[in-house]
Amino acid sequence: MNTTLSILAVLLAYIAGSLPTAVWAGKLFHGIDVRQHGSGNAGATNTIRVLGWKTGIPVLIIDLAKGWLGASLPAFLNAAPEGSSELTALKIICGMAAIIGHVFPMLAGFRGGKGVATTFGVLLALHPALTLTCAGIFLAVLLISGYVSLGSMAAGVMFPVLLLTVFQTPSLLLKIFSVLVAIAILLTHAKNINRLRKGEEKKFIRKSKN
Repeated sequence: MNTTLSILAVLLAYIAGSLPTAVWAGKLFHGIDVRQHGSGNAGATNTIRVLGWKTGIPVLIIDLAKGWLGASLPAFLNAAPEGSSELTALKIICGMAAIIGHVFPMLAGFRGGKGVATTFGVLLALHPALTLTCAGIFLAVLLISGYVSLGSMAAGVMFPVLLLTVFQTPSLLLKIFSVLVAIAILLTHAKNINRLRKGEEKKFIRKSKN
């Protein structure tokens, strides 16, 4: 494993994750800071709620791409041999750096989003088939319940469950990471869980502004 390239990959992954797409889109196209409206998060869901689909969908796609790119950088830079455990570990570390960058973006006062879309991008780079399966779970829960938060938590929890039971992997690090992702998603949705219990959580309703 190339130490210099590995460090560079981690730094670039954090920088990629730090690109505050929701904040920039809000200020550039609507003249507002999306973090001062709605849920206060600089993420795709809040962007769609506050600014509409035309602004929110590009934000969602870019946030996904940030995570995918972050986790893919070690392979792009040839920082470790293809198929090696070192490359898998480095991809996970870079993926985590991208997620941290999204949640704590240095380019936006370290106030970002919850990182669900960016995490999805990271997982897509690590295990595409399982991630797409969990995307289906997210959509199913969202369509049935109407809650984005519930769909996100369901998909996050099912990722390690399916990884350990259906989608077998020899990588212990990926198994550990999948559990940590599930725990992190639940922790970042603590307020949503409380609102769901009280019946105060807002359902995802299309709201567009021209």
